[in-house]
Amino acid sequence: QVQLVESGGGLVQAGGSLRLSCVASGSVSSIDAMGWYSQAPGKQRDLVATITSGGSTNYADSVKGRFSISRDNAKNMVYLQMNVLKPEDTAVYYCYADSPWLWGRTRYWGQGAQVTVSS
Repeated sequence: QVQLVESGGGLVQAGGSLRLSCVASGSVSSIDAMGWYSQAPGKQRDLVATITSGGSTNYADSVKGRFSISRDNAKNMVYLQMNVLKPEDTAVYYCYADSPWLWGRTRYWGQGAQVTVSS
């Protein structure tokens, strides 16, 4: 089992920045990819950014050039630096971690961090 706890959400004006953090505990040696999803009210949960254990990254088109994902494997943490925030970035942001096993992989989720961007 892997437990994930996010921090760093809050209220920010458009154009501002926030950094989300997520710490993993439990069976951390099993973790492969980590990343972030966002879910706005009444909408589906969408992928924001991913990072593999080797450091390869991938971003949603809507955040490319504004958001940056990073990872500290020694501290079992993943970060999301969000710059030039827009009101449409307002959502709950969920950290996830994938743990592969013989027949597939298990995805673990954090509890979510609210990000609100005012215009």
